[in-house]
This record gives sequence, structure tokens and C-alpha cells, in this order.
Amino acid sequence: MSVKNKVIVSILSIFIGFVLAIQFQTSNGSSQRETRDTWQVRAKLQDEQQKQQLLYKKLDKLEAVYEEYAKQSEQEQMDVLKESIIELKKKAGLLERDGAGVVMTIEGIFIDSPYAQEYPTISPELLNRLINELNAYGATDIAIENERIVNTSPIRYVNGKTYVNNHALPDLPLNIYILTENPQRLIDYMEVSQSMDEFSIEDMSMEFTLKEKITLPAYQGIINFEAVEVNEEIGEK
Repeated sequence: MSVKNKVIVSILSIFIGFVLAIQFQTSNGSSQRETRDTWQVRAKLQDEQQKQQLLYKKLDKLEAVYEEYAKQSEQEQMDVLKESIIELKKKAGLLERDGAGVVMTIEGIFIDSPYAQEYPTISPELLNRLINELNAYGATDIAIENERIVNTSPIRYVNGKTYVNNHALPDLPLNIYILTENPQRLIDYMEVSQSMDEFSIEDMSMEFTLKEKITLPAYQGIINFEAVEVNEEIGEK
């Protein structure tokens, strides 16, 4: 074989090897993508199957409740309905409620001091932050003196006074009544809370007293349902 033919054969061999290498890489990459796509499809399928199983469980619970309700007599159904309404009214603050809790007393400090600028008062902003902290630390029901606090309770500043439920707050000392499942824990949180510092800056102090039983009054106002938002989230309990 001449030198020219050897060169041609060598070039053809290199070219064929290069083409085969590209085809192998393409085939290998395609295989990897197919494997990855298969796993993604399987993962999505498993996720959908889990959602479907969860829906089936919820349907089973609803059917069990319905069957139990259907077995009851008309009078029993009315009794269950009345109990549900009473429980809802309690949670909404429309009925008196009692239980273990805490009495928080807010007093002015340095009132008799010649250095006191003026008699301290609780601003709506300060009161709102206090209520938010109490709720965050486990309060289930709150009343400020005779005013029951509900989700729609207005807290406003009118003519130099703070109004709650459209009634002016009395001068200090002021009592706040709090129902909670763990009174001591709530006290421990509140004693190191931001509200404690903010009230101190405004020349007011907080004192806490544990009570085995506190009775909170019912909310006397009219609830504006236009301001009520419905939570449509469904959670697994």
C-alpha cells in the first residue's frame, strides 16, 4: 500500500472513531435523561397517590360523622346543634367564660414624684401590642376591666382617651383578666416581654397574680360580620 493510501486509511479510521464516540455519548446522555425523567414521573405519581389517600381518609371521616349523625333522633340532633352553637359562642366571646388564669394589674409609677411629667395613660398602640403578646404567649380569652376582647374589638384614641369596644378605659390602676391553659408559663414570658419594657418606658408597671378561677364577661357589642375573614385552609388534625 502506498504512503498516500495509508494516509487516506488513517484519516478515515480517525473520522469513523470520532463519529462512533459522538454517537456513544449521545446515546449515554439520552439514557441518563430518560432515567431522570422516569424518576421524576414516579415521584410525581407517588405524591399524587399520597394526596389521593389523604382525601380518602377525610372522606371516610366525613362519612362516619354523617352516619353517626343520621342514626340520632331528631331531638338528639337538635341537642348536638345547640351544644355546637354554645361552644362557638364561647369561642367568639359572646358568652361568659371562666377558668384558671392570670390577673394583670397595670399601675403608674412615679405618680407622686415631683419629676413626673403627667399621669400615664395607655395608648391604643401600646394596648394592641400587649394583647398580641398575650395571645402569642397562650392567652385564650382576655377582658380589660369589664370589656371582653374579641377579634373585632375596636381600640381607638378619642379626645385624649383610649376606647375599647366604644367605651373609655378607666384611669390607672387597670386590671386585665386572662384565661390560659398554662398561667405560670404566661407570666414567665410576660415578665421578660417587650411590653414590660415599653410600659416601663411610659412610667407604668405590670403585676401578675395567679387565679384558680376567673370569670370573664360576655362581649356586649354587635359583631360586624363584614369585617370577619373566613379561613378556608383545611389542615390535618
